[in-house]
Amino acid sequence: MTRPLPRDPMIRNLILQARAASVSRRSLFKGLGLGAAAVGAGSLAACASSGGPGDGSAGTLRWANWTYYLDYDEETGAYPSLDAFQESTNIRVEYFEDIDDNKTFIAKIKDQLAQGQDTGYDTFCLTDSSLVRLLEQDQLMQFDRSLLPNVGEQMIPMVQKASFDKDRTWSIPYQAGMTGLVYNTQLYPKGVQHVSDLWDPALKGKVSLLSEQDDTLSLVMLEQGVDVEGDWGDDEFFAALEVVKKQIDSGQVYTVKGNSYTQDLQTEAVWAGMAWSGDVAMLNEEAGEEVWKFVVPEEGATLFIDSFCMPTSTEVSKQVHELIDYYYEPEIAAEVAAYVQYVTPVAGAREAMEQIDPELASNTLIFPDEEMSARIFDMRSLTSEEDNRYTQAYQKALGN
Repeated sequence: MTRPLPRDPMIRNLILQARAASVSRRSLFKGLGLGAAAVGAGSLAACASSGGPGDGSAGTLRWANWTYYLDYDEETGAYPSLDAFQESTNIRVEYFEDIDDNKTFIAKIKDQLAQGQDTGYDTFCLTDSSLVRLLEQDQLMQFDRSLLPNVGEQMIPMVQKASFDKDRTWSIPYQAGMTGLVYNTQLYPKGVQHVSDLWDPALKGKVSLLSEQDDTLSLVMLEQGVDVEGDWGDDEFFAALEVVKKQIDSGQVYTVKGNSYTQDLQTEAVWAGMAWSGDVAMLNEEAGEEVWKFVVPEEGATLFIDSFCMPTSTEVSKQVHELIDYYYEPEIAAEVAAYVQYVTPVAGAREAMEQIDPELASNTLIFPDEEMSARIFDMRSLTSEEDNRYTQAYQKALGN
């Protein structure tokens, strides 16, 4: 039985839009006439909205996010949930899809961050493992949790605490997901269940790894029996790195990329590799069938959390709080989750999803069940010293 639509006209409209059409991040390229080779960082940023219907009388804020990480309407070129926020609050939001990799994004604004100067953004969503570096250097502004009632009521236990931010006062989770394995069911029906399956000679030159070192190496470490949440160090890191280096040097690995790794899956240059859960779901949605299979390895997958944070230079923190609390409304969170198909941090989103797409409401990649949750691990945060050394070692292994 379908539940009645909410009375709030803004939320009713969002749900009706979501029911009317299933949108795809990836098919945006088709509408623009862009092939994978033509899409670079500049093209992706150009796809982002520079604002919406809000008149700005209540202020303007600038939000940087990962590409294809917010519900998007290809017919109108709008971000429905974001436009609804602007219309209801008159807060104008300049939205930029400027993040493809944590470290490269931070490198772009590191000088401004260090000097407390305007970075060009009032909030951005970084992965917790990188966000901690900014917090250590006193480059972030603290959130006032009293201004975030929805966050306090709705945040799921899985993301409520971080080793570097136990009360989530410096970072508010936006989306979460799993780093696991993927394979093309048509080109490689044998499939993969373990990281070591990627080293099969039949996959030589057809494997991709992720440029985020924590994601790639944590999966290797899990297969090597390492407790990634616990007390591990140089021995475990470099043992995993040696595996990756060997496979890159031998030609087994075709590429190591950030967000753009999905293009190699689509062009069939890559048959199997490491992947982020939501990307695989969206690739299959565009294909209209399960061409790619996302796998949580038997040894486990790792959890990543991308969180809102504020640089110390922002002058519109009140508006940023309003934006974040808005995205913790269950109906809004469900609308975003229906599009991005990552793990939503909002507890009531599953019930709200039943109105939008009952099939997605039972999707364990968005709403993990107990069995899957038991095989998802949150890699411990690195110290600043470890991060520097490990990053240099990883980049050297990649030939950079």
